[in-house]
Order: sequence, then C-alpha cells, then structure tokens
Amino acid sequence: MHSMSRRRVLRSLSALPAAGIASALPRIARAAEFSYKYGNNLPLTHPLNIRAQEAADRIAKESKGRVEIKIFPNNQLGGDTDMLAQVRSGGIEFFTPSALVIATLVPVAAINAVGFAFSDYQQVWGAMDGKLGAHVRAAIAKSRLYAFEKMWDNGFRQTTSSKASVASAKDMDGLKIRVPVSPLSISMFKGLGAAPASLQFSEVYSALQTRIVDAQENPLPIIQVAKLYEVQKFCSLTNHIWDGYWFIANGRAWEALPEDLKTIVARAINEAGLQQREDIKKLNESVVGDLESKGLAINRPGSDSFRAKLRDSGFYGEWKGRFGTEAWALLEGTVGKLA
Repeated sequence: MHSMSRRRVLRSLSALPAAGIASALPRIARAAEFSYKYGNNLPLTHPLNIRAQEAADRIAKESKGRVEIKIFPNNQLGGDTDMLAQVRSGGIEFFTPSALVIATLVPVAAINAVGFAFSDYQQVWGAMDGKLGAHVRAAIAKSRLYAFEKMWDNGFRQTTSSKASVASAKDMDGLKIRVPVSPLSISMFKGLGAAPASLQFSEVYSALQTRIVDAQENPLPIIQVAKLYEVQKFCSLTNHIWDGYWFIANGRAWEALPEDLKTIVARAINEAGLQQREDIKKLNESVVGDLESKGLAINRPGSDSFRAKLRDSGFYGEWKGRFGTEAWALLEGTVGKLA
C-alpha cells in the first residue's frame, strides 16, 4: 500500500471509537446453518419482492444468522414451470407460484380463480384465510410441498378493449380477447360468449396493436407497466378473477428446520404477506388515476349479469364437478350460491 494512503487509513481508524474499529474491519462471516434459495417471477421493485426481502432480513436477525434466504427475482432461475419443478426437487427451497401455476400440479388450487366468485377483498381473505385456504393447503401438502398460511396478493383481473367498454355480460358477446394459457380462463370467457385466444404475455401488445385480438385482461399494475393503454381505449373494472401467490417451501427443507426456526420463518413470511396485501391495494387505487390520465376510459360494471350468464351457460356446474363438492361448498360458504 502506498505510504500516504496507508497513513490516511490508520489516521481514520484512530479517529474511530473502539467499537467503530471492529465494524470497519472485515468480519469473518459464519456460514448460515440453513441457506435457502427463493425464486419468483416478479421484478425487484414489486411489493412482493420488497416485503420478501424485509422478511428475509428479519429471519436472519431473529434466527441470529442461522437461517439465510437468498432471493432470485424476475425469472432468474427460469419460468414458473421450471421453478415449480425446482422447488419440488429441492433445487430451490422457496417459490411463490400464482394459484393458476400451482394448479397444474394441484388442480383444486385454481378454485380462487373461478369467474366472478368474489365481489371484494373481504370475501377473498375470508375464504383464503379460512376453510377454503386450509383445504387448498392440505392438497398442496400431498405434493410434498409446504404452503404458508397467508396468501400474497396478485390482485383482481380487469378487462381492456379497443372496441367498447364492457358494461354487462352481453358486451362480451363475440369479443376477441387474449387470455393466458389456462383452461379456467378459456372456459370462463367461452361461457360468457366471448372468443378467447390463448397467447403468451410477451405477444399481447403486438396482438392488440395489429388487431389480432380486440381485448385483454390483467391486473391493473400489469396494464400500466406493459403500457397497454397505448393500444386500448377502454378499461372495465370487471374484477372477474382474483388470483394470488402461495408462498411454498420444499417439504424436506421445511421439515429439516427445528421448531423454533420454523416459528421464526413462518411468522416473518406470513406477516410480510399481510403487508404486501395492503401495498397491492394502495397500488391499485393509484393506478386507476394514472390510467385515466393516459386516456383510458374507466367504468365499473356490476357482477350480476356475468354471474347469471355463467350459471346459464353451465360454467359453474362444470367447475363444481371438476373441483369437487367439498371445495365448492367451502367457496360458496364465503361468497354465496354460484352453481
């Protein structure tokens, strides 16, 4: 080291109190007893990752460094299908699939995405924090995965169109609408009389721009981030599907944790999930104003005509059969009679 800079370092160290010197010197880090990877598909700035990082910091602190969780956001470890396979095999220890993603493995997990089932968040959390959520978690456990008690929010899905606003079910008639590659979504829009087309999300903007489809549906923050207001004129707050994220752990990794550490990890993750729900609620409220300022005409249709159409077209009856009478009864216990 150059003698001048060496003197400067020594001088600056001598100006520090003793405790300061200790923290200025490199610490020999002790490896965590349990070092876990957590993968997800969202950007670092999303409330899910902000709250998950807070939970990871809290877990490191409360476990006195025994448990370390490293976050891999934004599909760094692969797509949803890859990460679901990895959390099952133990390649990663934590993952937050949306209900529709984990439903490829545990079909009943898609029950929260039944069309027009929930009229508001009170009903959503009543069901998912209650008996219906417990039923789904028990089904997830049979796949050798552990689902934490509190679901995280992905928001209600809304409809945008270049043709006209959707004020009632009859406005869905013949509407060419892009939907995700999900049997439940396709079935619901067909039941409403629309013409759904399954496209990957990466194709949505250009499909709307070239009029291959006239409409699409997504949570508001996604409509905002993907700038769909540039190729759409109307946004109808249909709230047709609610979807959230299950925070899941590899079963073996979870069982390997001593009870005191399980308590620390579960408490931090569940409490962070409750905070993330509030974040999404506030975010959705602010996004409405922003989309209006970008020129989207916003309307708020009621759900009655849509529910009636889905009942008449046999959608509810079909999915009651697919999910089973037990799960369906738990859903109706919160939201009232559907089928």
